[in-house]
Amino acid sequence: MNLAIMQPYFLPYIGYFQLINAVDVFVIYDNIEFTKKGWINRNRILVNGKDDYFTLPLKKDSDFLNVNQRILSESYLKDRIKIISKIAELYKKAPQYELVFPLIEEVFMSENQNLFNFILNSLKIFCDYLEIKTDFIVSSSVLIDHSLKSQNKVIAICKKLKAATYINAIGGQVLYNKDVFDENNIKLSFIKTEPIKYKQFDNDFIPWLSIIDVIMFNSLEDSKLLLNKYKLV
Repeated sequence: MNLAIMQPYFLPYIGYFQLINAVDVFVIYDNIEFTKKGWINRNRILVNGKDDYFTLPLKKDSDFLNVNQRILSESYLKDRIKIISKIAELYKKAPQYELVFPLIEEVFMSENQNLFNFILNSLKIFCDYLEIKTDFIVSSSVLIDHSLKSQNKVIAICKKLKAATYINAIGGQVLYNKDVFDENNIKLSFIKTEPIKYKQFDNDFIPWLSIIDVIMFNSLEDSKLLLNKYKLV
């Protein structure tokens, strides 16, 4: 069984969905500390030919809370209409707009005000659209010692779930040691996304934007082909 583990990212770039699609089971961390200026509650979309951030507003709280303890702001019910309207205005002339925009509405009109639940729900909505069949498991439900860190925690989750292969994003090459995984009878691989380019209106192409951008400009069949544009190293 192939397994991957990742932090919860908000409508992430296609490489994240490639990783989900590459494995049988995708473990998503809920019991990790929320980090500012990462990808947990923000991402990038195309704004007038350039990339710009859009963000889920959060209730002010301790900087040391876990992701599953963070809550969307009280003003979010109003803010989400602005976010939906902004995306509609930016992408209304994209070729797949009529097909994709209902997904945007479904994501943002969710009543989930818990940040982790909101993100998990949005990932599943886009996986359903992309016909990704991978099973999701929430990390806190795996019976291991959750005080473990980094590589030791990954190996513990893999062993508990009986994974034969662990696949990580390419950035993990500096964090994980293949020899240690071999000693635990787990094959370690890294997913490396191949260059991806598609027409974004008549602008110079900007890579690695939110999955929203990918599926606004590519048909479902072409998007599914892009899911396989990677190598395992």
